[in-house]
This record gives sequence, C-alpha cells and structure tokens, in this order.
Amino acid sequence: MNLLLRILQKPSISSTYDDQQWDLLIRQARSAGLLAHLYHRFINADVFDSIPQKVKHHLNSEFILSNRQHDAARWEISQIQQALEELGLPIVLLKGAAYLQTGLPSSSGRFFSDIDILVPRTILIDTEQRLERWGWYTTHHDEYDQKYYRKWMHEIPPLQHITRKSTIDVHHNILPLTARLHPDPEKLIASSVQINEEFELYVLCPEDMVLHSATHLFHDGELEHGLRDLVDLDRLLRHFGEDDEYWERLVNRSVELELSRPLYYALHYTSAILKTPVPEAILKSDKLDRPSAPMAFLMDKLLMRALMPAHHSCDDWFTGTARWLLYIRSHYLRMPIHLLIPHLFHKSFIRPYNEWKEARKMDKSQNLSKPKTESKPEIDIFE
Repeated sequence: MNLLLRILQKPSISSTYDDQQWDLLIRQARSAGLLAHLYHRFINADVFDSIPQKVKHHLNSEFILSNRQHDAARWEISQIQQALEELGLPIVLLKGAAYLQTGLPSSSGRFFSDIDILVPRTILIDTEQRLERWGWYTTHHDEYDQKYYRKWMHEIPPLQHITRKSTIDVHHNILPLTARLHPDPEKLIASSVQINEEFELYVLCPEDMVLHSATHLFHDGELEHGLRDLVDLDRLLRHFGEDDEYWERLVNRSVELELSRPLYYALHYTSAILKTPVPEAILKSDKLDRPSAPMAFLMDKLLMRALMPAHHSCDDWFTGTARWLLYIRSHYLRMPIHLLIPHLFHKSFIRPYNEWKEARKMDKSQNLSKPKTESKPEIDIFE
C-alpha cells in the first residue's frame, strides 16, 4: 500500500487517514527521504492544521533538522567559495546545493549528503589542490579506485573535510568519460547562470538543471532514493514550466546535449507517477529519443517498482530483482563491456579479498601488540 505516493499526488487525501495509515505513511516517507518535504507539501496545500498532533511532531522535527542541514550546507558553500576564489573561473553548483542557493521549490525539506560542483577540466588539479589546503582530502586511497575515478569517471574521488566531515564531489562533466552519451561540459558551463556577483559562483541554466537531474536519476543504479529524485524533477518542471516556451527549449537543449533519452524518461515517469503537468505535445515530440516498444515495456516494469519508496510495504516479489537489473544497466550505460567486466570482477572478488586480507593483517598486529600476561596456576579452593 503506497500511501506516500497518494499523498504526493493529492495532499488533501490525508484527511481520510487513520492512525495506522499515518504510522505507515511516516515510515514510507522517512525511508524515501521525503518526510521533511511532506511538511512543506502539507503547508502549501493548507492541510497542515488538520494533521494529528503526533504526526506533526515527526514533521516538525524533520523540518527543523533539514533547516539545520541547509545552514551547514550554506557554510560549506561559503568555504568552497573562499578556497577557490583565486581561480577566477566559473564554479557551478549542482543538484541539492544549487537548489538551495537559488531558493528553488525543490530545495524545501531536501536533504543532501554532499556538495556537488562542476569545474572546467583544465582547472581540475588546481581545484583539488586548493581544496586540500582548506582541509578537504580524498576519501579513496585504493590505487584501483583512484585510477577508476581519474581515468574513466566524470569526477575525481570524493573529498571529505578532515574535521567537519563534509563531502565535496568535484565534477568535470555530468556523465563518465566512458558513457554512451556525451554531453559537452563546456556547453553546460557556458550556459550557466551566475548567482553571486562577488564570486564566480554559478548554477546550471533551467534547461540544463532538469537535464542533469534526469541524467543522474536514470543513469544511476542506486535507486533507494529514486522517488525523492523524481520529486526533484517534478518540482523543477512545475516551476520552470510556468513559462510556456520553456518546454520547447528543454526538448531542443536535450537534443543538443545528447540527453533526449533521459529527458524522455523524466517526462514520462514524472507525469505517470506524480501527475506532473507535462504538455501532451511535448510528451509526443518526435525530438525525444523514445525507446522501442519492448524496451519501454521492460523499463516500465522495472522503474515503476524501483522508483517507489524503499520500504517493504511498497515492495512486491519482483522489486528487489528490478533494482538489481537497473543497477547492472547503470554500469552498462557507464562503461563499455571490455571495461565493465574487469571492473565488476574487481568489485566482486578482488576488492573483498583485499579488504579481508587487510582486516586479517590488522587483527594479527593488534594481537601482537597486546601485552602478554603470565598464566597463574589454578588454585584448588578445597585445598
């Protein structure tokens, strides 16, 4: 019983929920990362006052927590600004950080675990070095991981601050270099919009912001928070789509950046699942790269399950398999087969073996470092 989806489609239906349904809704929303979002959804729908008090406590708590995380994220963004100020080149905020800094509706109640930025590839090394001076260091020390990120991926290994533990993902593109689609990062940066007059801080233009969100969702194999990402797309499309001319610009831009297939999926599934008001003419546009009928059928069977909350009440017998198949698909889209097979072999066998060997080595060293105690003869208490 997917109570969360019903609420996202029509918040006023909450007036019909009993205590058991509210309990299940809270659990589904928390597992989907959308509990704080529900607070704003109920406020905007003018139904918050009618919600049971116990439910309000959960929503208020999550709302306060999201605000605190937003304050912390703004602080981290200001530190990134200062660290990279001398570069004098565009620093583009992506995803959650971009929504937050521009006050978009999709930022309301949204949690994000890291700050994503896009920089020109020509300054990638300088960017990493300057961030290191400000306390952000690479989190992946394995030689294979370093090679994997730096040779094939669209980002360097994540950087984590040594004291605050905040994480930065530094991108030079929005898809891996080995991916089948090849959006031009120079076009993304050239069309980005400056949001800070005193510093070269930018966000993607409205069309590219939707295309990046769509690409991230439908090329990513980890869909535990897929519904949250779909809600992001819904909020962005409703906001930018108030301009009637936006839809045509969006489709044209998707063709220019070779991203019309992910855009098709974004428009199809937001309208099907969240009732996003996508114009019918746009959904039927010949410019969108539609999958073949068999592929569209298969993707429906997979994504209509995988995009639901990661909660047992929303699963059926095929949900786990659907998520696993989409995970394999994401790797197939990310890398050609001659690179993918060795990569999956490394992740499945070599890495676990190396981790086991390292853990065994650590256990031995700890045992050797323990002080030896002389064994005392047992005493017969009846002696």
